[in-house]
Amino acid sequence: MIVLGMGRVGGALVARARARGVEVAAVDRSSGDEALSHHAGPILVCTRNDDLDDVLRRVPERRHSELVLVQNGMLRDWVAARGLAETTRGLLFFAVSSRGAPLEPGPPSPFTGPWASAVVAFLHAIEVPAEVVDAATFGRGEVEKLLWNVCFGLVCDLHKKPVGDVVTHHRADLAALVTELLPVAEASVGVTVALAPLVDRMCAYSLQIPRHRAAVKAWSWRNGWFVDAATRQGIVTPVHDRMLRATGHARGG
Repeated sequence: MIVLGMGRVGGALVARARARGVEVAAVDRSSGDEALSHHAGPILVCTRNDDLDDVLRRVPERRHSELVLVQNGMLRDWVAARGLAETTRGLLFFAVSSRGAPLEPGPPSPFTGPWASAVVAFLHAIEVPAEVVDAATFGRGEVEKLLWNVCFGLVCDLHKKPVGDVVTHHRADLAALVTELLPVAEASVGVTVALAPLVDRMCAYSLQIPRHRAAVKAWSWRNGWFVDAATRQGIVTPVHDRMLRATGHARGG
């Protein structure tokens, strides 16, 4: 396995693999490029979203089909625009509290695409739960994680409270925002997700990490993407717009 990006997540994966004697090649900003030319197999991309174009320039074009993207936010537009429709995708459901901290496994991380089985085998070898899923199942999970980041981030900013307090004291605001944004995400991904169970799952997860303070960030991949997508789809989003204005994010970030 090649892990590209030695930040919080990539560094934790490499450290865990090496501690268990699992073969892994690490590529950081200044070293490891030989692995991109000579090591066969999937390239697990653990960089920030805004670095993805740099990744494409750095990785030989013949190996673009071996990339595995695990970034949060809406990646589909970026993937389609760069001709990477068959790229393997994953959602990471584990915690790494800070750079250099150990990885804390959570629920199985889903992967879909041509290299999904290889990545899942690697994660199992380092004792991280993961599973191969079909495209529709992945799409529903993608919508759920996107909405968790976008909606909890904005409501946490609005009330200046962590996620546990949002669930306990401001669930109505959260539910209104999810209700409004879910159709935008469904139309873009091509899936349908039942609203009430979705809100319940999002809240149940948040109560497992009640002191986490989510925030609006990665604007063009999260809240900003919803602003643009809703405009394209002709869907009005007054709740989202009002909360963005109230938190000073209406003009981008």
